[in-house]
Amino acid sequence: MGSAYLITLANMKHFLSLGAGVQSSTMALMAAHGELTPMPEAAIFADTLSEPKSVYTWLDWLEKQLPFPVYRVINKDGLTRSSLEMRTTKDGRKFSKTDIPFFTLNKDGSQGKITNRACTADFKILPIERKIKELFGHKKGSRLPKEVVVTQWIGISRDESTRMKPSRVAWSRHIWPLIDAGMNRNDCKAWMDRNGYPEPPRSACVYCPYHNNAEWRRLKTEEPEEFQKAVEFERDLQKAKGVLGSNMHSVPFLHRSLKHLDQVDLETLEDRGQLNFFENECEGMCGV
Repeated sequence: MGSAYLITLANMKHFLSLGAGVQSSTMALMAAHGELTPMPEAAIFADTLSEPKSVYTWLDWLEKQLPFPVYRVINKDGLTRSSLEMRTTKDGRKFSKTDIPFFTLNKDGSQGKITNRACTADFKILPIERKIKELFGHKKGSRLPKEVVVTQWIGISRDESTRMKPSRVAWSRHIWPLIDAGMNRNDCKAWMDRNGYPEPPRSACVYCPYHNNAEWRRLKTEEPEEFQKAVEFERDLQKAKGVLGSNMHSVPFLHRSLKHLDQVDLETLEDRGQLNFFENECEGMCGV
């Protein structure tokens, strides 16, 4: 074994990507109990500024249970503003800085979908990577190591293994402790219950188009103020991208039915087989 490899192992630091949902909260508390090792240097929560109040309330509680620090990091633009603020290219085309993966009703009546999921990259992945570099001691302008020096814990469970993605940068590797432990989402809930902890909320932006009907219904019933924020966001999104003459030639919707969110029949569509689109969410950073 070469000396360079030994140095890499000696310098290895572990950081936990905290979504403040069921899986990542369980992962953090299992680390606190010593059931997952080594103890992370810190947990990092990337705040889009668009999570429901239940997530922020939970995060306030969770921080007090952990023996390692929790850092909250943000992209200063905020996802809502970055999604709604339209810009214009020199040739007159309109665009927003960040797109979320909404559904579209085209002028010919056909359905489309925005597949550019920049929201995850801009508001989850990059802020976490910046904070890890800062905590690792990287100074702006200096060169990053070419070898792996950081291990990033991702809270994906066995039932969501399709969301596993490798690190995009050479100096970091991803691991999935819950998958290594053979745990699915229900196992996480059972572990929380056995240890006397309350059940964490679902972590995702209030207006995430990847919500299935069950989550939209839960939000509408249990957190009506947050559901109303999603309704208003959809109206603002349509005004910005649909009515004001963007080059998209289509109208965006948050629900695949292409109905306004407050008009969708959430009581029956779920039972007719709407898929869980979160399985296809990029990079596996949201909703855990």
